[in-house]
Amino acid sequence: MKSSATAKTLILRSPIARSVRGVSLIEMMIAVTIVAILAVLGIPSYQVWIQNTQIRNAAEAVTNGLQRARGEAVARNANVTFVLGADSSWTLSANGAVFETRPASDGSLNVTRTVLPAGATTLTFSNFGVITTNGDGSAPLTQVDFDSALLSAADSRDLRVTIGVGGNAKMCDPNLTTGTSPLAC
Repeated sequence: MKSSATAKTLILRSPIARSVRGVSLIEMMIAVTIVAILAVLGIPSYQVWIQNTQIRNAAEAVTNGLQRARGEAVARNANVTFVLGADSSWTLSANGAVFETRPASDGSLNVTRTVLPAGATTLTFSNFGVITTNGDGSAPLTQVDFDSALLSAADSRDLRVTIGVGGNAKMCDPNLTTGTSPLAC
């Protein structure tokens, strides 16, 4: 018995056992204060980044919907209609039957959009993938602009989706000068 008690005493008195310590309360408070300061400084930038991501999500969703409609028109060998909702949602239909719908809530909240020509919401692709006359006789959709109502003009990264006569959809930045960047409109 005496030998095991001596072994425990040697372990507790060794320099290795005495050097292992936890974090003091003061060290913990300093770390929490530093993290809090960094969070306060980073939140405004994070909010701007989130809003600009929502603008991009809305523009990409519409671009993808237009490309999907064009591809389906060719694949189905029929006219396919793309209808843009008031909130950046969209619907695809062929021969009067809806076959795909995307809600605006797919990561694009707080985004405003403007369409050209004013009031246009419909675009019809022929079986060749080119724009054809809408079934209701309305002017086809040619451009959709996206921005954020929550950000200042300086912070907002506006995007534009343009639809060419041949049916190709392109997403670009209307604030860049043409010729300076491939992202310019």
